[in-house]
Amino acid sequence: MGAVSEQSPRSRRKRMTGQERREQLLDIGRRLFAERGFDGASVEEIASRAGVSKPVVYEHFGGKEGIYAVVVDREMQRLLDMVAESLVDDHPRVKLERAALALLRYIEESSEGFHILARDSHAASGTGSFASLISDIATQVEHILAEEFTVRGYDPKLAPMYAQSLVGMVALTGQWWLEVRRPKREVVAAHLVNLAWNGLGSMDPKPGLVSVELDRERSRAERAREKEQQREAREQQKAQRQAERQAVRAERAGAARPEPRIGSEGEAPSPG
Repeated sequence: MGAVSEQSPRSRRKRMTGQERREQLLDIGRRLFAERGFDGASVEEIASRAGVSKPVVYEHFGGKEGIYAVVVDREMQRLLDMVAESLVDDHPRVKLERAALALLRYIEESSEGFHILARDSHAASGTGSFASLISDIATQVEHILAEEFTVRGYDPKLAPMYAQSLVGMVALTGQWWLEVRRPKREVVAAHLVNLAWNGLGSMDPKPGLVSVELDRERSRAERAREKEQQREAREQQKAQRQAERQAVRAERAGAARPEPRIGSEGEAPSPG
């Protein structure tokens, strides 16, 4: 019976297909980009963690730029899809609740991906920045607000601005929540929607800034004080001029009065 040849662990290991190797490199790159950012990751470490040589990475993606572009594109699309799927209810408040929950669920379940996006996508991604992602999500939300604004008598043209504000509020709160992880996702979403919805419910159709009005009042009061001070200064100057004129008249009157005659011995002459 012939001897059985021993196989090395490398030869016994199943060889990956091209697609499997590609997904492996993307998964490793995703973790590295989340940990260190685009500039902190390297092709050498990606290849080392994958157990391949650098040429294999270049063959599949042309470099870390190619890996990063695919990772960012996938994360952005996943988040946008989750938000789009949440906007299916007829009630505007329920839509906002589900949109907030979708964004928080993505942050919780795909924290690595959110770290990559929230760092602000590197120019190598070719898909824009975190700000552009927020803008894309806000575009999906603004029609909800436009409909609600029309019902409430507000200007629907302002809906895009409010949509940016609401989505930005949720995203920034999500960044904070990703670190503390308290309270629970549903509680965070409830408070965010409470602030947004009740704020919308009592909005002033033509809002103004209280601080600006206070500044105007202070400015008017300051101008009034300055005018009063100028008036008082003029009155003082007028009174001073009058006093000076009276003093001059008194001095002139004294100079014009005749002096009494003096006798030969320096005494005033006696009467009679």
